[in-house]
Amino acid sequence: MEKVEFFRKKYSQFIYESFSSKVFNNDLEISFKFVIEPGIIFNPKVTIKNINKKKLEIVGDKVLNNLIFHLGLIELLSYWKATCSPEIIIKAGFLNSEQIKWWKDLIIQGIGQFFYENRINFQKPNFIRIISTQKYNRTRIFLPSLKNRFLVPVGGGKDSIVTLEILKETKKELSSFSLNPTDAALKIMKIAGCKNQIIVERKIDKKLLELNRQGFLNGHTPFSAYLAFLSVLCGAIFDYKYIAFSNERSSNEGNLIYLGKIINHQWSKSFKFEKKFREYSRKYLTSGVKEDKSSFPPSLPLRGSSVVEYFSFLRPLYEIQIVKLFSKYPKYFPVFLSCNEAYKTASGTEKPTKKWCGKCPKCLFIFTILYPLVTEKKLIKIFGKNLFNDKNLLPIMKELIGKRGFKPFECVGTKKETLIAFYLSWKKNRGRASVTSVKLPFLLKYFEKKILPKHPNLEREVRKLMNSWNKQNNIPKEFEKILKALLLTEIE
Repeated sequence: MEKVEFFRKKYSQFIYESFSSKVFNNDLEISFKFVIEPGIIFNPKVTIKNINKKKLEIVGDKVLNNLIFHLGLIELLSYWKATCSPEIIIKAGFLNSEQIKWWKDLIIQGIGQFFYENRINFQKPNFIRIISTQKYNRTRIFLPSLKNRFLVPVGGGKDSIVTLEILKETKKELSSFSLNPTDAALKIMKIAGCKNQIIVERKIDKKLLELNRQGFLNGHTPFSAYLAFLSVLCGAIFDYKYIAFSNERSSNEGNLIYLGKIINHQWSKSFKFEKKFREYSRKYLTSGVKEDKSSFPPSLPLRGSSVVEYFSFLRPLYEIQIVKLFSKYPKYFPVFLSCNEAYKTASGTEKPTKKWCGKCPKCLFIFTILYPLVTEKKLIKIFGKNLFNDKNLLPIMKELIGKRGFKPFECVGTKKETLIAFYLSWKKNRGRASVTSVKLPFLLKYFEKKILPKHPNLEREVRKLMNSWNKQNNIPKEFEKILKALLLTEIE
């Protein structure tokens, strides 16, 4: 707490000074200027590759600048958190009182994990003030009509693979979208046959990494929120109406309660964020900046055809349901990779391993939900070993199923579905052991003795969860029917 208060007092203002963009060699190069007083300046850069200059001209400078300005608003969080300055001064563009309230909420909800891990009291009065210094702009911003085609963000994990493969079967026009694509993401797009790939490069200012090494504040930021703003920008300039993310129902569950608030590592993947972002996007990004009714004549209605439709294609499903669909695409088994440890660089001091570490909550969770569906031989080929034999993973197993501490700060399933996944893994292994006399691996043996007796109704819970469908989603009706039909087929 003393460290936090020191930074907040010394660096009391964070300023979003400006942004700029230019087209160079068919790439749209964007740069931002952030200033922390006194004397710290950041210039992060984003490059959107292979744009169509004619389409960019159709979009127009006003729309483009508004979208870039908003990308800067979500970008600044990575730099603001270094000092957690009590004032954020917005000079690069205009925000009204409703927008300021929205962004305050995003900061509190989106980086709750950062507050928790740094023991920051975000509930203090006037903890953060956002001040917009520009004068109100009365110009109404409209996008041209957008083509009814899909842009699918691809990371490197199983979820975007499922979305890609299902949408491919519909014969709809789609393209893949990837930010700083990993080797896994590039291989996935190649296997999926994505001919149209939208690639974006984001460069973190090295000064931030240096501050991290010096002991400035560091922690989690809402990356999926960043992707949301970036994808809408790309949808507008590449002419895509639908942005089909692959965020699942499981992300709605939080990790713990801190200072009276639920802290959710996956908040910007949750339905709550999706709903809030869709409303904000319709009002301030892709259909114009709407102020109070007296500000505009009624002859300027919102044009629905110009709205970029951001939604999650897998929202109705839990992780354990999604992995059942994923198991039907074994061609991706050798390339998919969603272990976060694989890409960590320790603030630029180490090279990423680019492989499953086999030691983290994400690895154990993915291994466990895949185990009932994939042969052990194939899983060992993916992860390098049978993770159920690793005694060191017992504390993580307990956290994942809610028997110790809190659910890990990772993109993992709910505690209940992870418990069910361990049950299904135990059931599969127990059946094999009864035939071959093979001993249960350590984690499943512990599960059998210590966990299973406390949950006598797991078989019923399996049926209930695997048949569940979350009606809170924004999937276009035509595609909702397709996903539901596939789910019912898998259940049968």
